[in-house]
Amino acid sequence: MKRTIKTIAVIFLLAMLPVLSNAQPPDPGGVGGPGTDPGAGDIPAGGGAPIDGGLSILLLLGAAYGTKKMYKVGE
Repeated sequence: MKRTIKTIAVIFLLAMLPVLSNAQPPDPGGVGGPGTDPGAGDIPAGGGAPIDGGLSILLLLGAAYGTKKMYKVGE
């Protein structure tokens, strides 16, 4: 019986862990928040870094790898 209670307690704790550990505090709002200054809230989360070049390279490498695997299976 004790083992069952311990197991249920551990499962409950693991299930509630994401709820109990918030990564960020809530937004305080007020002055300095996004949208108060023109152009202040326009910066994306990545800081405006372009992802086009890296994404193209990854897609090209994935296509090359898939083609290689496809022709190697036929041998």
